[in-house]
Amino acid sequence: QVQVVESGGGLVQAGGSLRLSCEASDRPFSRYAMAWFRQAPGQEREFVAAIRWNEGVTLYADSVKARFTISRDNAKMTMYLQMNSLKPEDTGVYYCAAGSPISLKRTYDYWGQGTQVTVSS
Repeated sequence: QVQVVESGGGLVQAGGSLRLSCEASDRPFSRYAMAWFRQAPGQEREFVAAIRWNEGVTLYADSVKARFTISRDNAKMTMYLQMNSLKPEDTGVYYCAAGSPISLKRTYDYWGQGTQVTVSS
C-alpha cells in the first residue's frame, strides 16, 4: 500500500506563502493521481487541488486557483502545493491523498494525517 506523509505547514500572515510537501512511501505512487484537501474546524473536508500521475492534468478549486500551484516529482515520490497570497480563509488542516482516478471528490485510496496551516490577518 501507498503511505503518504504531509509536511510544511505552519503560521503565516495574510499575503504570505507556504509550500507543502507530501512524500509517498513506495510504488505505485508514480501511477496514482495525487490531491490536496483541507478541513477547517467544524467544516467538511474540501477539495483544493489535484494532479494526474504524469502531470498532464491539474485541477484546482475556484477558491485557490491563481494562488496555489500543485506539482509532483515522481522520482522523489513527492507532491507539492505552493501556496501564495494566503488568506485567513485558507486556514485549516491540509491532507495529502493518492488514488485513481483523479477527482474533486473524497474518493482517493490513501490519506495522510494532515498538516496544519494557519493564516493570520
